[in-house]
Amino acid sequence: MQATLKLNKPQFEFIKHPKKFSAFVGGYRSGKTFVGCVRMCINALEHPGIPQGYFAPTYPQITDIFYDTMPGVAEAFGLFADVVPSKRRVYLRDNRGRCLSTIVCKSMEHPHRIVGFNIAHALVDEIDCMSIKKADSAWKKIIARMSTVWPGRDQNTIDVTTTPEGFNWVYRKFVRELSEDPEQRPLYGIVHASTRQNAKNLPKDYIASLRKSYPANLVDAYIDGLFVNLTSGNVYPNFNRQLNHTGETIRPGEALHIGMDFNINRMAACVFVLRGGQALMLDEITKLFDTPAMVSAIKARYPGRSITIYPDASGKNRKSVNGSESDHALLRQAGFNVQVNPSNPFVRDRVLAVNAQFLNGEGERQLLVNTDKCPHTTQVLEQQTYNEHGEPAKDGTEDPADAFGYFVVQRFPIIHSIATVQPLRI
Repeated sequence: MQATLKLNKPQFEFIKHPKKFSAFVGGYRSGKTFVGCVRMCINALEHPGIPQGYFAPTYPQITDIFYDTMPGVAEAFGLFADVVPSKRRVYLRDNRGRCLSTIVCKSMEHPHRIVGFNIAHALVDEIDCMSIKKADSAWKKIIARMSTVWPGRDQNTIDVTTTPEGFNWVYRKFVRELSEDPEQRPLYGIVHASTRQNAKNLPKDYIASLRKSYPANLVDAYIDGLFVNLTSGNVYPNFNRQLNHTGETIRPGEALHIGMDFNINRMAACVFVLRGGQALMLDEITKLFDTPAMVSAIKARYPGRSITIYPDASGKNRKSVNGSESDHALLRQAGFNVQVNPSNPFVRDRVLAVNAQFLNGEGERQLLVNTDKCPHTTQVLEQQTYNEHGEPAKDGTEDPADAFGYFVVQRFPIIHSIATVQPLRI
């Protein structure tokens, strides 16, 4: 190694004791991709000419994360990272321009396309963001690429760096399967890393902002890098009928913000007001037949108001019953302001946003509900559970919770920040 790196304790542990399959499981900005890049630079210096691979769920993630991280790490080793996006390659060069390692960059989005190259070491980044089935398929394809002979070693290696997404693929591969087959344990290693252990490399308010942004029950996963159950029990465990209750009601002339879900004979609308940046749900409209009926009900109940609708994004294409106009078009024709993205967010992101508003990591309950005026929504928030596939159960009563979430994720989204690597002190 040509430089002395300022690694934190879990990063040092990860680098010092490599296994054939090594996992670095950490919270946001705990230095996951960074430590994976450190290993790649060490490999290049100790074994010039060694081919390596970097794998991420999508190509944009490769661009935003790996292409931004590797140059800073390489510089600390006295190397230059020659990033060639058109070839999806990164070449690690020394100060004389010699290529010490070619890093092939591949997306895991389509596992069957991971073909046509051979490597000796792989860095697999954020694989827990993928479904278990797709992650497993990508893993098998990556292992098939590990066919380059590594001089002086009897095995090729794969590093996995990821934020834990519940008891997902990494837990199954690095924990559960090893308990079922103890003979495999010598091949696997896992290091957990907390965002707190990398605090000196982060803005002073970064961890505090995470605690404010994420649900209290996910601090263990997204800050401390621990496996926690994200897909069992209640979908909205942070909602409490007493602690999230407000007796406030809608004031005369007050602007309204309405989350809306479209279902024939099960239209649902959750009516919010914003006061001092805080959202209060103070009324609901449920079980109407179709969008024209919902428009009529809103106009009759709240005449002369400024009304913004936050609908299900699929309404841009869906035609209301007996109508030729889309649901979104009908809402706009009624004079409502419609706030909607081209597509719905991932269900997981919507659920996270709602739970974070009910109770964040700082113990704050930002979003309140008049449970007396909104009995149907309250019941769903209390009772909706996950099904056997780890998805919110659908039994025909969930529509108010969906409407609720469309408003929340638009007004209070959880932003997944992308790390930028600071130059290393060497």
